[in-house]
Amino acid sequence: METEYVLNDHNKEEFPPAHTAEHLINQTMVRMFGCERSNNAHIERKKSKISYVLDHKPSRKEEKAIEQTMNELIAEDLPVTFEFVKRSEIPAGVSTDRLPDDASETIRLVRIGDYDVCPCIGRHVRSTSQIGRFEMLGTNWDEMTHTFRIRFKVVQ
Repeated sequence: METEYVLNDHNKEEFPPAHTAEHLINQTMVRMFGCERSNNAHIERKKSKISYVLDHKPSRKEEKAIEQTMNELIAEDLPVTFEFVKRSEIPAGVSTDRLPDDASETIRLVRIGDYDVCPCIGRHVRSTSQIGRFEMLGTNWDEMTHTFRIRFKVVQ
């Protein structure tokens, strides 16, 4: 018997490869820089941009490491799976800070292998190899706000 879950309405139509890459880059930045997931992302089919608040401007070597890590994760062909849980059963370490105030009682968690898990109702690929190649198009650093913006695209 298949359970029908009532989730919040979703107001956008993501490009699944780029949206799944967004999950990967968020976790990559958390692991590499100890920052929080981005709360300022514009993810599109042709070009995407995503920003992070960091304690320092990443070096060119660190930028290359971000791109390399992303492409290694994509090549690993990690499965992208979903799990429905009640708010009270969300695993430790999974942040609910960005859920809307009117979020449903049932939350959909998206898992990418053992690499990332977060609440999300968007569309995703079935495995990371379907993302394509991750290309970093450029970066910007705002010294005053310590904001690091990455422009990227996924090439299929």
